[in-house]
Parts: sequence; C-alpha cells; structure tokens
Amino acid sequence: MDPFVLKEKEYFSLPNWVQKDPDLTVGFTTKNGGNSKAAFDSLNMGFHVKDHVQVVCDNREIVAEKLTFPTQNWVGAQQTHDIKIKKISKHEKGYGAMNYETAFSGIDGFYTFENDILLTLCFADCVPIYFLHGKSRAIGIAHAGWKGTVGGIAAEMIQKFQSEGIGANEISVVIGPSICENCYIVDDYVINLVHNKLEDVVILPYNKISDHQYQLNLKECNRLFLIKAGVPPENIQVTNLCTSCQTEHFYSHRRDQGKTGRMIGFIGWKETNL
Repeated sequence: MDPFVLKEKEYFSLPNWVQKDPDLTVGFTTKNGGNSKAAFDSLNMGFHVKDHVQVVCDNREIVAEKLTFPTQNWVGAQQTHDIKIKKISKHEKGYGAMNYETAFSGIDGFYTFENDILLTLCFADCVPIYFLHGKSRAIGIAHAGWKGTVGGIAAEMIQKFQSEGIGANEISVVIGPSICENCYIVDDYVINLVHNKLEDVVILPYNKISDHQYQLNLKECNRLFLIKAGVPPENIQVTNLCTSCQTEHFYSHRRDQGKTGRMIGFIGWKETNL
C-alpha cells in the first residue's frame, strides 16, 4: 500500500502517520483546485515561477483552509538545491508564507519541535523527504534534487536530529512524490557522482540505457543514503507516485520543459489544548 493517499483533489496525505499522531498535518499538494491559469493551472504554490503573486497567495489560502492550518503559521524557503537545513522556532512563523522576499534564503530543509508551525518546501520533480520522531515531536522536511541527493541532504537531516539527542534508528522517514527512474534520464557526470557515493552498494539505483545516458532512481538513492546514515530500512517508506508520469495530479519541471507550477510538501503539528 502506498504511504500517500489522495485526501482531496488539492492534496495527498500520509494516513499512517496521521492516524498515529492525529495532531500532525503532513502531505503533498496536487496541481488541482486552484486559480492559476496556463501554464500554471491551477494550484500553483510557487512564487518564483512568474505566476501572479496574488493568485499564488489565493492558492495557498485554499490549501490553508483545507488543512485548517492558517498561512500566518507557514514557513517557506528560497531553495537552491543545496544541503542547508534550518531549525524553525515560533517567532519565525510566516516567513515565506505569502511572499518570496521573506522566505529563508539558501535553505533546502526545515525541522522543528514546536507546535503551530507548518514547514513547507516547493517541488516539481525533486524528492520530498519527510522525517518524524514522535516521542520528541521532532519533524522535518527536505528538498532533494540530484544535487541535494548526492550532496547528502538526507544524511544531513539525520545528523540534525542526532545533534538534538535523537538516535538515527528512532527516526521514521517517508520519501514522497517525485520523478521516477523511467522519466529521469541523466548523463555520465551525474552518475559518476552517484556512483562515488554508493560504491559499496550491490544493486545500484541507476540503469544504463545508451552511451552516456542513464535512468536514475532518485527515490532509491535517498533511501540508500538514509540507510547509510543509520536509519533502519523498515523505518523508511517510499511512494510509487511519479510527478512526471501522473499528469492528472502533478506539475513536472522536466515533462513540462521548465514552464510549470510547483507543489508543496508540508508537515506541522497543530496547536493542542493539552
């Protein structure tokens, strides 16, 4: 069974995590149910793709209402395909939520222990990775394109959790909707970087299809890097959803030749009255 389930036309949820922790909000938006026009139709969540800013704000309000998680409690980033991760506290709520200028610059991962903060990052083929340690209420999300993947952003998040006293073997991880290996063709340069990081792996996450052309499974790359970082394989779930194949649900930077919208991956604890 896939860890992601279409909750409403606007977003997928992670029911296994939510059933265990009902005050957790976690998921991945679709491209449907918003107000954007072509080539961003219709639920574009990205400010940086030259869609109308007010329309993006309206789309975000649509999602906020569906999640019952107000946009003033969201945080967002100006992502750069790097491996920098920021710990978020309550006084930073709202940064990057309704404009790009206040988003955290050069950040591709967030984590927090605090309630009433929705961590959000934008995606359109890159891999969203969700992190959870229920006992301490540590949550995180990372953005892993091929650069972030080979750079080790998955392991970097594990190290952040470990610096907070959390064992890698205690962390649950879900790898979310992103481009699949059938749709993702890369060259020798990228494969050499991947191979250098995974020399000791028996079954490599790529397949040569012609001279200098390879199918690369970015989800599997990140799964392997997480295992190398100490996360037990049984703690890692991987979706079969592909942002390129499944045109009915997702934007895809590669499929749409760069002119397209963005989904967001999100995770946050709702404020409780306890």
